[in-house]
Amino acid sequence: MTERSVLVVLFDDMQSLDLTGPVEVFAGAAKVVGDPAAYPIRTASIDGAPIRTSSGLTIVPDSSLAAATRTHTLLVPGGEGTRRPDPRVIDWLRENAPHAERLVSVCTGALLLAEAGLLDGHRATTHWATCDHLARRYPAVDVDPHPIFVRDGKLSTSAGVTAGIDLALALVEEDHGRDVALTIARHLVVFLRRPGNQAQFSAQLSAQTARREPLREVQHWVTEHPDSDLSVESLAERARLSPRHFARAFQAETGMTPGRYVERVRIEHARRLLEDTARGVEEVSRASGYGTPEAMRRAFVKTFGTAPAEYRRRFHAPTH
Repeated sequence: MTERSVLVVLFDDMQSLDLTGPVEVFAGAAKVVGDPAAYPIRTASIDGAPIRTSSGLTIVPDSSLAAATRTHTLLVPGGEGTRRPDPRVIDWLRENAPHAERLVSVCTGALLLAEAGLLDGHRATTHWATCDHLARRYPAVDVDPHPIFVRDGKLSTSAGVTAGIDLALALVEEDHGRDVALTIARHLVVFLRRPGNQAQFSAQLSAQTARREPLREVQHWVTEHPDSDLSVESLAERARLSPRHFARAFQAETGMTPGRYVERVRIEHARRLLEDTARGVEEVSRASGYGTPEAMRRAFVKTFGTAPAEYRRRFHAPTH
C-alpha cells in the first residue's frame, strides 16, 4: 500500500482544530485500511520547541522543521499566529513546500503560503473573514471567497476550521475510495463530502438572524416548509406586515432579500435529499419547492455547475 506521509507545520497561536481535525481523518483512514503506515503523521515547529495554540493548549512537536524529512502531504494550519508569522517559517515553506506532493492549508494557513509566494497564480480560499485581506495583500492569488475548499493541482486550500476536515475527507476518498472516507466521517459524526464548491455558509448562517420575532419566525418557517408558497406576499402575511414593509424589513435585518433566502433554503434542502435519500429527482424537486425537475436543474447548474442527477452520482451516500 502506498505510504502518504503527513507533516504538519506548528507555530505559536495556531488554531488547534486546524491540526487535530485533519489529523484525526488521516489517522482514522490508516485504521480503516488496516495499515498504520498509510498516513504516517509528524509535526514540526521552527526550532522543535513546544508551541502554544490560541486556545491555550501546548503541543510538543516531533522535531524541528530543519530536521523534518520530505513529505507527501504538507499541512499548514491557520490561527492568529498567521497574522504575524515568524519569518523563519516563511523561509522554510518557500524552500521546502514545493517538494511536497500535496500542499494543504486550513483556514488562514493560506496566508503563510501566500507570504511564501506559493499561491501566486493559483485559485485559493480561506476563512470568509480573511478572504478580502488575502486578495488585497496578495493580488497574484485568485481568491475565491465562497467554497469550503479549493483544489488547484497539488495545492489545496480550505475555509475556516471544520472545512479542513471536509478537505481531508476528500483527500482520503481520492486515495482509498468513498467507503473508507464514509466510515471515517461516520466515526467522527460529520457530514461526508460536503462538496468543495458548497458555500461556506448555509442560508441560515449567511443571513443574519432577524431582531424582530415575526421575522425570525418567518426565517424558521421557510427552512421547515421549503415546498410551501414562499412568495413575498405569503411570507408578509405570516409576519403580519404589508409585502413592501416585510421585504424592506427582512433585507434590513437579515442582509438578503426574502427571495434570495428562499433560493438558498431550497437548494440546500434539495442537495441534502439527493445526498441522503433515494427519492427520485422529480420527487425531490417537489419536496424542495421547485415544482418541476427543470426548475431544480437550472438552480443546480447555477449554484453547483452540475445537474441534479450528476450531483447525486458524485455525492450520494450509499446505504448498506
